[in-house]
Amino acid sequence: MKHRSMTRRLIFSLTATLILFWLLATTAGIFVMQDEFGEIFDGSLQATTERLTPLVVDDLLQNAQLPESRRLQNLNESTHKGYLTYQVRDATGKVILHSHDVSATPFVAPLKRGFFQDDISRFYTVSAANNTIFVQVADSMAHRTEAAVEGGLALLLPVLVLIPASIIGIWLIVRRSIEPVNDLRQAISDKDSGNLAAIELQTLPRELQPIMLSVNRLLERLRSALTAEREFTANSAHELRTPLAGALAQTQMLKSELRAPTSNSRVTQIESSLQKLIKLVEKLMQLARAEARIGTSNETADLGNVLELVIEDFRRASEAGNKILYARAEAATLHRPVSEDAFAIVLRNLIENALIHGDPNTPVRIDLTRHGTIHIVNDGPVLNSNELKSIRQRFSRGKTTSPGSGLGLPIATELASQMGATLELKSPATNATAGFEAILRFS
Repeated sequence: MKHRSMTRRLIFSLTATLILFWLLATTAGIFVMQDEFGEIFDGSLQATTERLTPLVVDDLLQNAQLPESRRLQNLNESTHKGYLTYQVRDATGKVILHSHDVSATPFVAPLKRGFFQDDISRFYTVSAANNTIFVQVADSMAHRTEAAVEGGLALLLPVLVLIPASIIGIWLIVRRSIEPVNDLRQAISDKDSGNLAAIELQTLPRELQPIMLSVNRLLERLRSALTAEREFTANSAHELRTPLAGALAQTQMLKSELRAPTSNSRVTQIESSLQKLIKLVEKLMQLARAEARIGTSNETADLGNVLELVIEDFRRASEAGNKILYARAEAATLHRPVSEDAFAIVLRNLIENALIHGDPNTPVRIDLTRHGTIHIVNDGPVLNSNELKSIRQRFSRGKTTSPGSGLGLPIATELASQMGATLELKSPATNATAGFEAILRFS
């Protein structure tokens, strides 16, 4: 499912709403403007007619002796085409005078004082000389429509600039407004089992404060639950290990005191079972700690020193002896915000697997490169891709007769993921035709 962007939705919605209101306001403005233009044009039409009437009457009286054709010629001398045209008519409706840009055909307006309108023009008529002379001035409706259209376009054209400008402006405003949301989202996404501290965003707006408080309460409950789980796991490991170690010690003492071969054999089986149980309990406790997500830490640790301590611990064990060859590249360092305990568990499981399942006559090689990558290599048969995948599963031991629980690699894989590292398994080992290699690489 594709998640929609809240920012994009806000920008689109606000821009569309702004444009819609602008268009509605423009439409209303056009209607109002058209009505106002009509009043202005009517006022101009009436004023022109009333001012023209005495001039026309005076002109007629002065040129009363001229032939009609001469009077018309005098008024047709102008070649300018105006918006207003006029006709002077007598009581019978005959055109006496008219403007140069209209014909002598009488207007359709009746000889009655006032306004008259048809589809082409709007007229205003004024009578004079005892209703023997009528002056009619016409205003083209096309002129009025043109004025209304030009006025409407003057209101609509800014929308072309408004749309991109409003998108940019709204984007800047929305982006700045939702910055606290992004800060809160980032603060929540940074939380994991190694960082469950309360979120402290002093600049968070009032609307987001309840969310932060709820998240902090949830983090507090989660922190308490994980702390209790880790304490229970650690205490359980100690409490289980102590009686098992005591039972094993008592069994070994009993074995040394018994003389009968059959009894000795049974005690040996009990000893072996107790040793397996102790190792299984240890692995289960490690698995429980891994599931409690102990991999991360708020403090940076020198993992190179931890690696050397773990190797030294194995070397001190009588069964390991000198079977471990360790090499550290010059200037190699490995500092990460990782739990030293979790890192040690990963190393112990990987090295233990190499010692148990590798060729007993060939040492295990451990290398720390200058890039902070750890290589653990042991000799042995080649594993195919299915076997490499299978041994990562819990309680899966592959084709081996060596003792084990099948939990070492799953525990190491889980903790490596928590530490931000990858655990790569290769068989055959790098630059070899056989063997097994575990590569722990930190990002």
